[in-house]
Amino acid sequence: MDPANFVHLHLHTSYSLLDSSIRHSALFKRAEEFGMPAVAMTDHGNMFGAVEFYNAARKHGIKPIIGCEVYVAPESRHEKTSKDNLRDASYHLILLSENEKGYKNLLKLVTKGYLEGFYYKPRIDKELLAEYSEGLIALSSCVRGEVAHNVNRENVPRAIKVADQYAEIMGEGNFFLELQNHQLENQDRINKEIIGIGKKLGLPVVATNNCHYIDREDFRAHEILLCLQTGKTISDPYRMQYPKDEFYFKSPKEMIALFKETPEAIENTLKIAQRCELELEFGKLNLPEYPIPESYTLETYLDERSREGLKKRFKELAGRKIKFDRETYEKRLDRELGIINTMGYPGYFLIVWDFIQYAKKNGIPVGPGRGSAAGSVVAYALEITDIDPLQYDLLFERFLNPERVSMPDIDIDFCMDGRDEVIKYVTEKYGGNRNVTQIITFGSMNAKGVIRDVGRVLDMTYGEVDKLAKLVPNKLNITLKDAFKEEPQFEKLRKENPKVAELLDIAKNLEGLQRHCSTHAAGVVISSKALTEFCPLYKGSNDEVVTQYAMGSVEKLGLLKMDFLGLRTLTVVDKALKMIQQSKNIELDISAIPMNDPATFKLLCDAKTLGVFQLESSGMRDLLKKLKPDGFEDIIALLAMYRPGPLESGMVDDYVKRKHGTMEEKYDLPQLESILKETHGVILYQEQVMKIASVLGGFSMGDADLLRRAMGKKNQEEMAAQREKFMEGSRENKINEKKSEKIFNLMEKFAGYGFNKSHSTAYAQISYQTAFLKAHYPLEFFGALITSDMDNTDKVIRYIHDCREMKITVQPPDVNLSHRDFSVSENKLVFGLGAIKNVGSKAIDNIIEARQGLGRFASMEQLCENVDMQLVNKRVFEGLIKSGACDSLGQSRAGMMKELQACMERGQGKQRDEELGQFSMFDSFEVDMEVDKKSVGNVEEWSDADRLRLEKESIGFYITGHPLDGFTRELSWFTDATSASIAEAGNGKTVSLAGIPIKHLPKTTRRGDKMGIITLEDLQGSVEVILWPEIYSQAQSLLLGEEPLLVKGEVDSEGSLPKVIAKEVFPLAQAKQHFHGRVLIHFRTLGLERETLVAVKGILASHKGNNDTRLHFIFPDDKERVVTVAEELRIQPSDEVIQQIQALLGEDAILFE
Repeated sequence: MDPANFVHLHLHTSYSLLDSSIRHSALFKRAEEFGMPAVAMTDHGNMFGAVEFYNAARKHGIKPIIGCEVYVAPESRHEKTSKDNLRDASYHLILLSENEKGYKNLLKLVTKGYLEGFYYKPRIDKELLAEYSEGLIALSSCVRGEVAHNVNRENVPRAIKVADQYAEIMGEGNFFLELQNHQLENQDRINKEIIGIGKKLGLPVVATNNCHYIDREDFRAHEILLCLQTGKTISDPYRMQYPKDEFYFKSPKEMIALFKETPEAIENTLKIAQRCELELEFGKLNLPEYPIPESYTLETYLDERSREGLKKRFKELAGRKIKFDRETYEKRLDRELGIINTMGYPGYFLIVWDFIQYAKKNGIPVGPGRGSAAGSVVAYALEITDIDPLQYDLLFERFLNPERVSMPDIDIDFCMDGRDEVIKYVTEKYGGNRNVTQIITFGSMNAKGVIRDVGRVLDMTYGEVDKLAKLVPNKLNITLKDAFKEEPQFEKLRKENPKVAELLDIAKNLEGLQRHCSTHAAGVVISSKALTEFCPLYKGSNDEVVTQYAMGSVEKLGLLKMDFLGLRTLTVVDKALKMIQQSKNIELDISAIPMNDPATFKLLCDAKTLGVFQLESSGMRDLLKKLKPDGFEDIIALLAMYRPGPLESGMVDDYVKRKHGTMEEKYDLPQLESILKETHGVILYQEQVMKIASVLGGFSMGDADLLRRAMGKKNQEEMAAQREKFMEGSRENKINEKKSEKIFNLMEKFAGYGFNKSHSTAYAQISYQTAFLKAHYPLEFFGALITSDMDNTDKVIRYIHDCREMKITVQPPDVNLSHRDFSVSENKLVFGLGAIKNVGSKAIDNIIEARQGLGRFASMEQLCENVDMQLVNKRVFEGLIKSGACDSLGQSRAGMMKELQACMERGQGKQRDEELGQFSMFDSFEVDMEVDKKSVGNVEEWSDADRLRLEKESIGFYITGHPLDGFTRELSWFTDATSASIAEAGNGKTVSLAGIPIKHLPKTTRRGDKMGIITLEDLQGSVEVILWPEIYSQAQSLLLGEEPLLVKGEVDSEGSLPKVIAKEVFPLAQAKQHFHGRVLIHFRTLGLERETLVAVKGILASHKGNNDTRLHFIFPDDKERVVTVAEELRIQPSDEVIQQIQALLGEDAILFE
């Protein structure tokens, strides 16, 4: 028998998540080696990988058979109970698509398994199977199939009945009894009985191997994978395991040998494969129908909307006194519309235009644009984008290339609060959840993560595994293969320890496998008809329904995929504009602000950009200081440059030097000057690469875009052809050959770093708008910013600190001033009542309503008398007092807290009397009632420390001060890092930072030693600090207090949040005693007398220590000289020495490094 006379029909790919390690690439390579004509995919309950499997098989010349191992409920799929100890309350069944009808039926069955039958697993039932059986071939599956299950339990009559049922449901010739031979106990017996049932009922048999890994050698790695799935370790005797290493992708030869007694079981695999003829259609558009008015076509309606929109844009440009040439815009519009119509996309643009119009009409802020769509005049005219592509020289072909047929891709940013409303509108407009849903995405095991996962399963200690994971270089998408090459320690450790060798081998085997699925952050698919006509659906753990196919597969099927992104900054800008309207009665049109505003550029040059969109990281602020932007084009360039590639290549330094004239701007050819002038001769944008190809090489813009894509993909063969084309075009344009070669090489080098200028321009607009708001309306800007980030304590702390730096007063909530959110009052930023913990929205509404009736509350008594005590209870009042919200009532916080119960009782009494129509005799006299304050006056006010502690307890932040405020000098002298800077520090960097221990989590190591994790809060936010047992035992008592601590340690930037591994911990107040470093004493020589030097010498001699002490002399001409003092004059810092030196030489005369 020919060795290729067998086809695997029961096979799990890696999309049987954490259950199979078979990757498509390895599978088809092996199938090719075996000469196998076809292969089936039968993942557990899902079809996640179907489109990828289909295309990969075709690429290798192998017929793809799309199937699924479905779970069948013992009775109804709606019955969510488990009987007879049946695992997962279901049996297994293999279903294979014979044709398109079968594939579509399988889509529906697999969808209904998740949407209707989910119980442990996505289950169908025989009723559904009967309804959707056409075009499907069924195999009875493994020992967990209903037939084999009953045989195994020695209930053969039941097995016969069940087999007959399935045969009847599937129709003649469509149900096969499956035989498997993994040389397991009972398998021979089961197979014999199944063959007997087949003969009795006239049902054919088929041989399968239930493949879960490629090679026999992958068995161990597969065991580890199963442990990951079930959360067990390899040493657990109760872990789920396969009894033998036989579940691999066996060769036809091996399978034929195993089933030599039943050759028909082998032959039937080929017969089934021959029957399965599925042709999937890709590239055909399946756009939903946009409902156009009568008498229009999609083309004429788009044309009319675009021309009307462009007229509106002309009015705007004229109003803003921007010069423009109507004819240029109209010609560009005509050209774009021609391309859009030819490519069949007018409906696409109308769909996008429609939901953006909906958002704008309903007050939902929309971003100015995103990605390459900002290069389109049609998008600009339709208000899909707010970027004028002609003003910024943006290219349409970068967005929609007539030379390369692919769906346009318009991603839209919406305000966070309104995004879901827009998705709801789109869903309802285009057929509800049947036609519109979100898209699935898969998380995979990356290099560091897989080392940690495998190490945990192998029972290795955290320390051992952590050390290995940290050896993987911190590079995006790095593989273990590259990591092993780059880091020689791996090889050393592998040789020293066989356990490490095993971990690394298994990690490499499992790396990149899909680990879990979730919902894509923004992707929404909109279909012309029910989605299950094109793809199956999946239901997540939170009942969210998404496609089973990932983004790439959805697009291949011609479905419309849109990215609806929620951008918090749009919410901030919208909120700030509303606050400006409320506080200043100014209706600011943010889209019409001047783009050359001096105050905005001063703020940018001073790098005061905390909270400014995309410009707030410390690295970006450093670049701003160097660049000193003075025009909007600089901001566009900044966003394009601040990425690893350009920063590492030296491009950024060249740009800065050329901008400031310290490096000459050079152009190899005069034609390049007009293209590269805006970036000072540096190729920065992808659009510039396209223009150079067009001007020098004679490329059409469409061809130039193909060149850009080829450069980005680094395909050598493609690049050689493109180079030849460019050189040929340059020769025709009579350009020097050597210069052409040099320019092409330069383009190729920078294309890898080049950024999409359209995207950069759109986002630069948001950056500029937020910078403008911060420069001109800082109170409203910060109010909106902090409101939007209230759930991010670190950011709020940082922003409050920034307010103080800008001399903005941030006031605690105030029952007489505050609204629900932030407000501006008397040039102060006032916290909203909504910030106070335990104060619900009904209580807030009630307080504000009562205040409006009175004008203001004069006392705690009056507050208690006028609010609804059912809503504003004691807990609410306590929160109000602790937060400072009652400070304007003229009593101390401690006093109000003491009198609270009495005030509440009097208030309740008065409210009761009023209800009964009884009035106090004093109410008839219109006099101000004085509250008896004698008893309150005797209460000692809270200390600053208590006040701040309770403030933080009630709001989550310190507002009226910070426990570190009294340590300004110590912070500048003895720390070199903050919680914010650690987020951007490199792994292993040594740091000193100070803060308050706000959280303390004691832990026990595997050896039983005590260790701890503390959260340290400073003026910039907070950071986790790990204290290993030795340090923890020394510092434990300090962690329980609220005294500021100084921590010296190393940054651990592994994982999502960087941490600090502590080496030393002590009170910040004792920093001087613990100081080891250099002490600098500054002298200005002008007027310096000998007696002063002698006095300094005396001070040093009387404070002996061992710190390197140096005298820094500054001369009138600003020349400097540093002198190191003799060993006997080295000092130990103390308050006394600092005071004496400062008394003699001035306030900043002593410095610690």
